[in-house]
Amino acid sequence: MSVLNEQGRKMKVYFIGAGPGDPELITVKAQKRINQCPVILYAGSLVPREILADVEESADKIIDTASLDLDEIMGHIQQAHRDGKDVARVHSGDPSVYGAIGEQIRRLNALGIEFEIIPGVTATSASAAWLGKELTLSGVSQTIIMTRYEGKTPFPEKERLPALAASGATLAIHLGVTRIHKVVEELLPYYGENCPVAVCYRTSWKDQDKVTGTLKDIVEKVRQKKFTRTSLILVGQVLGEGEFDDSYLYDEGQAHIYRPKAKKTKPRTVDTSFAHLVKK
Repeated sequence: MSVLNEQGRKMKVYFIGAGPGDPELITVKAQKRINQCPVILYAGSLVPREILADVEESADKIIDTASLDLDEIMGHIQQAHRDGKDVARVHSGDPSVYGAIGEQIRRLNALGIEFEIIPGVTATSASAAWLGKELTLSGVSQTIIMTRYEGKTPFPEKERLPALAASGATLAIHLGVTRIHKVVEELLPYYGENCPVAVCYRTSWKDQDKVTGTLKDIVEKVRQKKFTRTSLILVGQVLGEGEFDDSYLYDEGQAHIYRPKAKKTKPRTVDTSFAHLVKK
């Protein structure tokens, strides 16, 4: 049986995205929910303690879950449920992307415990901002594929890296830096050795670092930096410094509902194939 909380309702678990690391990149809503919850469960290996600064003295419990397994985490949530206390379950980035919240949600549903997901800034978004790049450019790439390199987690055959690379889309590859040589090997036939690559380590943290290059030289550059964890690999022509077409969004020759009158302009031709991206 659930005890009602101080607001006269059943307790709730909030899955909160804390963002990539910089405490200022957490959303206003996320910070408000953390501040109101008496029980805080946070992934200490990926979420900086500074995010909890406002509740260090006021929270009933602040628990680092880095060393806990799923049963232990659920044990804390169930105790909070019995006590009628809201729980802030704080994850890094956006909890719906590689946050491992699926198994927690399934257990909450089985227990009849209410929950809410509050999204956060992803490492992909933060890394693009740090690099000063747009990940979708007209005629170059209109698709971003967020994936991870195959390791212990089973992978569907159609989602292995070569299959994804065949699209020519911009890639954001998590948990692959220790196998950067394999990543490059699998991407070369599709992107070519001159394709730009950026590897961002602990984006937005105080010790953040990055390296940029191409598929031809990125392995050696990463090894020189000694990146072995917490790194995002971004791959795609959008990361380059070449001349790109402007989008149609602000094109004076393109009318739309908010700009109904179009000026005469020369027609544009855009090569939509990926043949020009691969070195002959």
